Formats: sequence, C-alpha cells, structure tokens
Amino acid sequence: METKTLGCPLEYALEILGGKWKLKIIWAIYKFKVIRFNQLKREVPGITDLMLAKILKLLAENNIVQRTQFNEIPPHVEYSLTDNGLQLVESLSNIRQWVSEQSQPSK
Repeated sequence: METKTLGCPLEYALEILGGKWKLKIIWAIYKFKVIRFNQLKREVPGITDLMLAKILKLLAENNIVQRTQFNEIPPHVEYSLTDNGLQLVESLSNIRQWVSEQSQPSK
C-alpha cells in the first residue's frame, strides 16, 4: 500500500471512508465478525457485485479488511476486520455517540 501525504489526517481518513458504501460494508463485517461475499451483499442492499468487490479490495489495501481465501472444494473467501478496522469501528462508535448527544434537545 502506498502511503499518501495529505495536508490533513482527516483528509486521509475521508479518502479511506468516503463514499456511499464503505461504512455500510465495515459495519456489516463488524456485525458478523466473519462474512462471505454473498452474505455481505445481502447485508448491503443495492450494491452491485462489481462495486462490492472494488470496495473490499480498497479496504483490504488500506488494512481495514482482511480477505481470507480457502482453496477447498468449493473454494470460498471470508472477510473480517483487521485490528486497524476494529480500532476504526471503535472511533466511529465515539463519533456516533457524539452525534447522538448533539441531537438531544438542549435543556
């Protein structure tokens, strides 16, 4: 993976996480811990096979998702979060908590 130098670390984070599907995919993998492609596709309604494969590849390149291939009969692939991916979910949970607090009516 080539490290890009950006002016702000948040720009880098948004580059990794931005877009319509990435966070949905990360949350689905987190929910199931280990998930296969077709099950993941069912968990993210509306995504195409091509888009899911492309995003999984990008997330793997950024060390968020681990792809494990089993060369059995029939062959299959499983996806899980790396330690970096789990740390990311923890950070996103903090953001989710912050947003929840901000949406509460002021007293």
